[in-house]
Amino acid sequence: MDQLTEKKINSRDQLQPLLGLAQASGEKVVFTNGCFDLVHKGHTRYLRAARAQGDRLVVAVNDDASVSRLKGPSRPIVPLAERMEILAGFYFIDWVTWFAEDTPLETIKLLKPDRLIKGADYALDQIVGRAEVESWGGAVKTIELVPDSSTSGVVERILSAYRDQHV
Repeated sequence: MDQLTEKKINSRDQLQPLLGLAQASGEKVVFTNGCFDLVHKGHTRYLRAARAQGDRLVVAVNDDASVSRLKGPSRPIVPLAERMEILAGFYFIDWVTWFAEDTPLETIKLLKPDRLIKGADYALDQIVGRAEVESWGGAVKTIELVPDSSTSGVVERILSAYRDQHV
């Protein structure tokens, strides 16, 4: 991993002062989270749109155990370290961190972002961390997702192609 990519990956405790410095200089910090297993065009479009909501983008990634609890025992397909390295390679992502809990609430409370972004598959009142972000004057927004673009869809296409070749 190159040095620039490596510098973007930090624990949430390491990130807290970095975000504080950015905010103290007037920058708006945007936060989003997800599993980001088998990154696809829907992820990249969503993350670019999230970045457009402020000056700095933090992406918090579910760790492997959390993904397994949320998505099932066959997931994640890509281990946490690789998922974070892939995300850190995007120029529009400033920082990548991870969390072990099933929700990012503790990470949100520690980092105190100015903007909390989720996909439009979430209703605003279902977004974890909304009350906290709004309590310190931040904003919560949803972003439309790319239709027919999901990790499950990618997995199904791979399995279908494999079955077609091996039948």
